[in-house]
Amino acid sequence: MSNMIRPALSLLVLMTLITGVAYPLVVTGVAQVAFPDQANGSLVRDATGKVRGSSLIAQDFTGANWFHPRPSAGTFATVSSSASNLGPSNPALATRVFDDANKLLVPSQGPVPLALLTTSGSGLDPHLPPLAIAYQLARVAAARNLPVSTLERLMDEHIENPLVGPPVVNVLALNMALEKL
Repeated sequence: MSNMIRPALSLLVLMTLITGVAYPLVVTGVAQVAFPDQANGSLVRDATGKVRGSSLIAQDFTGANWFHPRPSAGTFATVSSSASNLGPSNPALATRVFDDANKLLVPSQGPVPLALLTTSGSGLDPHLPPLAIAYQLARVAAARNLPVSTLERLMDEHIENPLVGPPVVNVLALNMALEKL
């Protein structure tokens, strides 16, 4: 019996050291060398070096003078990040979307873009389609006493074209650039 337990325990200890200690240390070391920005959270810093957020996580911006991200089911908290799990037939989802659409509606601009009304799967998506940013241009321009054309140029400078998928704008990066104006 002991001649079976000893090799089994030895193998358990060896595999624990390889997969639980050595492998994570190697992967962490390679990530720190090859991708230091991403490995450390893709942090965004302002001109003074203060961390303002992560380029991978949405933040809630309130007030007419900021571009707003899409809604978050987890109130932009990373611990509770998730979708709302409300199905399309759920009256609570329909009510929330209807109320949000009424709050955001600008009659002269047509319907509110869907990205400003629906949450992402994680509830933390930092990107919006350019159409959703363009819908907010007039509000932000009026609040900041800027010409819309200035904000259009700013938006165009921040459009990202990912390898897969449609063009997007990182709302945090756009708002940080807006703050510099």
